[in-house]
Amino acid sequence: MSRVSVEIENHIARVTLTRGDKMNALDPAMIDAIIEAGEGLLERDDIRAVVLSGQGAAFCAGLDVASFGALAGGDPEQHLMPRTHGQSNRFQRVAMVWRDIPVPVIAALKGVAFGGGLQIAVGADIRIAAPGTKLAVMEMKWGLIPDMGGMALLPTLCRSDVLRKLTFTAAPITAEQGADWGLITELAEDPEAAAMALATEIARKSPSAIRAAKRLIGFAETNSQDPAAVLLEESREQAGLIGRPHQMEVIAANMQKRAPVFK
Repeated sequence: MSRVSVEIENHIARVTLTRGDKMNALDPAMIDAIIEAGEGLLERDDIRAVVLSGQGAAFCAGLDVASFGALAGGDPEQHLMPRTHGQSNRFQRVAMVWRDIPVPVIAALKGVAFGGGLQIAVGADIRIAAPGTKLAVMEMKWGLIPDMGGMALLPTLCRSDVLRKLTFTAAPITAEQGADWGLITELAEDPEAAAMALATEIARKSPSAIRAAKRLIGFAETNSQDPAAVLLEESREQAGLIGRPHQMEVIAANMQKRAPVFK
């Protein structure tokens, strides 16, 4: 049974976790399916945005407790230490792959986003949550620490003291609190509809400029202590856009008061 579906229409990829009867909990098959879905979008030049959501009542309840044995069996270092996907291991890839996708990824959250589910969500560029959605850095409940990319991603979103409290306690918080603390971008009664509307808006912008903007923001985050490098990268990306076909089409469309058509 498939764990993830991918549908592409109007340049938007809809990626849905389809284990709704288990609150989209992560078992080995789900982990592999999420990675496969994300990596399948990496080289596609026909997509301009991605909407990531969960089937049923929840986005993702985190690790399937019934899978602890299968995931923890043998020598843990044999599972965790090999960098099987660039800088990431298999488990970290479920979150980091969304940062590597060259177009904006919007996560639509509802129900719960716990543990690995929250880490997948923070791999997205933008998070839209239904009011009352529960979020948790849940690993401490099981005597563990976040290990699915969370510690590479969460510090870019929330203050250190907030991250420490969430990690040390494993206590769930609401999406409303998450919005105050930087984990949630915005609230919406229907987060999937809101995510699709935003993806549609993004898909109307210059594809070249959107991809350049995502690259540049990621570069700025990882090189925040080197402003000279960020300024140089900013200039390099801009030089690759000015006067090129997509930018010229934007100018023509603005002058003619019409929607741009990108080839």
